[in-house]
Amino acid sequence: MATVALQRPALAGDTRFYVIIALIMAVLNIAAFSFFAAMGISSFRAPVYVHIHAVLFMGWVLLFSLQVSLAGTNSLALHRKLGWVALGWALAMVVVGTLTTIWTVQMGGVPFFFLPAQFLIMNPVSVVVFAALLIGAVVKRRDREWHPRLIVCGMAAIMGPAFGRLLPAPLLMYGMVTAVFIGMIAFPVAGIVRDKRRYGRVHPAWWFGLVVLLLLQLTTETVGRSAFAAAIYDRTVAGTPGAEQPALTYPKPPF
Repeated sequence: MATVALQRPALAGDTRFYVIIALIMAVLNIAAFSFFAAMGISSFRAPVYVHIHAVLFMGWVLLFSLQVSLAGTNSLALHRKLGWVALGWALAMVVVGTLTTIWTVQMGGVPFFFLPAQFLIMNPVSVVVFAALLIGAVVKRRDREWHPRLIVCGMAAIMGPAFGRLLPAPLLMYGMVTAVFIGMIAFPVAGIVRDKRRYGRVHPAWWFGLVVLLLLQLTTETVGRSAFAAAIYDRTVAGTPGAEQPALTYPKPPF
């Protein structure tokens, strides 16, 4: 009966919540990358695969927003068809995101507030977690409680680059990893608070997603700082400009 009680209350309120979450995520991503472009930090002279990365990830933000809107307007037939496109899109993001991270460390482009080895581990793992949660949402596509919650948690897993561009790095310095993580988990935490206030209990999908994100952070902070990660980094950057930057030493700030 408790499950029924959780599923039955006004869907209009549920729809509004997910639309607002999607809008906030989209605005944060667009603002973050637009800010870097306006500051001249992002360059159109970057290699082709970096542009492919940008198109894929920003395209995902738009596709994500569209999917939430379609679900909210009950356009479920088109929503389901685009869902399979979204799944393939996410898998492409895993490949391109990983390759772009490798290129960044090889070119010595790791932001000064990340350890290079940590950066090399964190980005691919984040996009893998995103894709895994999305696959879980597809498996649970007929469950209108699990499905959207897993999607939000998956999207939260790749919000790091947006927060990394919007947060004041010179002030936070080496606390950026923690600050970015707090921004990421704000979305499932908002869902937990809303469930508790609206239904009197929290749907397990939020707890599942939050635990996955916590494990992502734990991996970043432990494996990313380990000799194992350093060895992977050294092999990755061998013979490239990135080899001049030690794996477990923060890059010099640009100021």
